[in-house]
Amino acid sequence: MRKELSIHSFRDLLFHYPYRHVDKTRVSPIGGVDPTTDIIQVAGKLISLDVVGEKRGKRLIGKLRDQTGMIDLIWFQGVTWFQKNLIVGQSYLVYGKVTFFNSTPQIVHPEIEVWSPDKQEGKSHLEPVYPSTEKLRTRGLSGRQIAKLTEVLFQQVKEKELSENLPESVIQQLKLPSRYLALRQIHFPSNQEEYQRAVHRIKFEEIFMAQMRMNLRRAARHRFSRGVVFDKVGDLFHGFYKNHLPFELTNAQKRVIREIRADAGSGKQMNRLLQGDVGSGKTMVALLTMLLAVDNGYQACLMAPTEILTKQHFTTISEQLKDLPVSVALLTGSTKTAARKKILAELEAGEIQILIGTHAVIEDAVKFKSLGIVIIDEQHRFGVAQRARLWEKATLPPHVLVMTATPIPRTLAMTAYGDLDYSIIDELPPGRQPVTTVHRLENDRARVMEFIKAEISLGRQAYIIFPLIEESDKLDYENLMRGYDTVKGYFPEPAYWISMVHGKQPAVQKEQNMHRFVTGDTQIMVSTTVIEVGVNVPNASVMVIESAEKFGLSQLHQLRGRVGRGADKSYCVLITSSKLGKDARERMKIMVQTSNGFEIAEKDLELRGPGEIEGTRQSGMVNFRLADIVQDKPIVEVARKFVADILEADPELNSAENLQLKNYLQAQRDKNSWSKIS
Repeated sequence: MRKELSIHSFRDLLFHYPYRHVDKTRVSPIGGVDPTTDIIQVAGKLISLDVVGEKRGKRLIGKLRDQTGMIDLIWFQGVTWFQKNLIVGQSYLVYGKVTFFNSTPQIVHPEIEVWSPDKQEGKSHLEPVYPSTEKLRTRGLSGRQIAKLTEVLFQQVKEKELSENLPESVIQQLKLPSRYLALRQIHFPSNQEEYQRAVHRIKFEEIFMAQMRMNLRRAARHRFSRGVVFDKVGDLFHGFYKNHLPFELTNAQKRVIREIRADAGSGKQMNRLLQGDVGSGKTMVALLTMLLAVDNGYQACLMAPTEILTKQHFTTISEQLKDLPVSVALLTGSTKTAARKKILAELEAGEIQILIGTHAVIEDAVKFKSLGIVIIDEQHRFGVAQRARLWEKATLPPHVLVMTATPIPRTLAMTAYGDLDYSIIDELPPGRQPVTTVHRLENDRARVMEFIKAEISLGRQAYIIFPLIEESDKLDYENLMRGYDTVKGYFPEPAYWISMVHGKQPAVQKEQNMHRFVTGDTQIMVSTTVIEVGVNVPNASVMVIESAEKFGLSQLHQLRGRVGRGADKSYCVLITSSKLGKDARERMKIMVQTSNGFEIAEKDLELRGPGEIEGTRQSGMVNFRLADIVQDKPIVEVARKFVADILEADPELNSAENLQLKNYLQAQRDKNSWSKIS
């Protein structure tokens, strides 16, 4: 049980919830089964039991008959165990999913138990069905056996052993059942209404505790952390803002800069997450923040995940600061030894004020004289340990600004990122035209290619993206090469020049091919998703995504963000096969209808669930047992309000009413366990 279900103790067994309940009194006639039947519970006599086939094809087939008809029961696993334990002529209650084979109804791997109608009287109608595994079932620990174990456990557990963890005022205001009663009703409900009340109670508790932990962590950081103080807005910031700003800041950018200034002047370490859709102007916010540090006598470091993105940041920022007395340096893995030595010496002497780099900046040899702020672009591309190595490069921890272009839905941000302060840039700079997105089928490809030719004739450029087929590098490569040959057929040299970029290329070749596209030497970039982050080519006006149904919503939105970066009207073309599943069709529809990253992130969360959203925490913060932050959004909102009110009145949970809550959170941290299950 330890290995298969992570059940190490009796306490773990209490929190191993049933995934459904079966009403034992509802038995359907076998004769009523038809192709529309999904899951069914039937009862009848086992009239035969035979082993068929050999080795891998070996299976056990039983025939169950009632007064109305007959159904086959099939086992591919645990054949010997079931053959030994099932008795022909005995009556059984059977539960499972109905399928048809050669027009005969069958249930594969049914849940089965001896059936005696008179013994069912007086029992709870709703019996729990627990998750188990094939290995446990073959050893006699099916969902039914886990139910029996849990029933015995509840006979032993007293209410005081499952003491309350929520404040009494919360329980009364929300009319919640006690914790003990809720757990009991989740496993063995008296009726459907009591079961729903119990589920609501446990869902609320899970979300409430997650948010309480996050908020306490954030409050402790605000109270106890010390940070460098940026107490003035100096000449560099003002001079750049007044004379060199390439465009008027949006209200959202101004609001975020005010939030950063307030944090950086507070004497506490800033730890802020900056979300902004593709092209919303996060880099300009980063630049102004770095100037704030330099004005106060500190150095700034901007770290990005790829060399090409780092170089783009360096080129953009150097160009914008060329008329100001600010020293900016670039450090990457390919920086030559002599240049690297010079940079390291100047950095340690404080002569370099802004360092822009890849992972190279976290190496031990990189030492700052007075690091005041660390900015991390596309933060989800870096591990926690990698990020932490940067803050160790200063005596007082530097301020931290992590930026992401992957919008995180508000519900998820509140639950998974509650320990960070977060800012949102939720408007695009003026003059940015929305990208027109269309969905086309494979047989429209020739028309799409003609459209690209028309755009190229106007001096524009285009991306054509192929998906990664994760199971196989070889398939990826073959898929891309086939696509490349097809594109070359439409765009022959020397009339057209094409760059190709993929993960198998040596870094130098990849950089060269990207550079040729960036400088306009090639009109078309054929690529896998390596260009998803950071390639900035304002002249590119068309993004074609092949097999678009194989991409998630957020990834499609990220790719679309590579075009529409200049003044020209831009287009994103999603090419799919004509046979689309329901989810894929929904994704295409959403992409065509909206270009709002936050709307798309919400939809992505609904379609895929929180665990798969890129950029979310890997700490298990949203891995609840019962709660679902998409379906249970109203509970998230209610829990957030209660947590905020409690902490406002009693920030350290020292009052008598909050003491049991404080003790519970402490115990959870220490993970005290009950006696082990052998």
